[in-house]
Amino acid sequence: MNIAIFGASGATGKLLTERCLAAGHAVTALVRTPENFPYSARVRVVKGSAFDSSAIAETLTGADAVFSALGAKSPFKNEDVLPRAVPLIVAAMQVHGPRRIIALGSAGALPTSLDKQPAYRRWIVQKIVYNVFLKYPVLEQISQYKTLSASTLDWTMVMPPMLSNAPAHGHYRIDGEALPKNGSMISRSDVADFMMQQLTNEQWLGKGVYITW
Repeated sequence: MNIAIFGASGATGKLLTERCLAAGHAVTALVRTPENFPYSARVRVVKGSAFDSSAIAETLTGADAVFSALGAKSPFKNEDVLPRAVPLIVAAMQVHGPRRIIALGSAGALPTSLDKQPAYRRWIVQKIVYNVFLKYPVLEQISQYKTLSASTLDWTMVMPPMLSNAPAHGHYRIDGEALPKNGSMISRSDVADFMMQQLTNEQWLGKGVYITW
């Protein structure tokens, strides 16, 4: 397949790029600084920003599917990455294709995300973690979910809790309704593996899916 990747230079984006190449897919990556991207020699690189419609269109040319691993880098300020970039990507895909997009989200994107947690944990995560420490990243993910769900695309939003750089466990819990009970962490490697599976899996089309250890 020909895969377009937005956010390819981020921690999860690099893992997706690596896995796509290992699987024999052709990759086009939109990156700001190709000279710092370790896979530049092995992929088609488009230099530019995810806030630039022309760079997005060039990245999508010939693509069969899209991965987005975009996201805010700082939890302490409003970077407005997803509210700006995702509508542009969705609009370009709806006009030019492809139809399939698999986006990295977070467990805070929906108000029902904590429904399966114990009451004390639900209060702590919602009132302190989501409303204070991760206020701006959560708002960005809420925006991303609204944009994807309002589109006509074949979208899937993968929604983990805290991400770690630990090795993949190779096993995890998934749920389409809410974050599984006491789920608090998962490795980027496991998330990247799950996102790769969605290239050929239709179970989560038009849906968000929670994933955690």
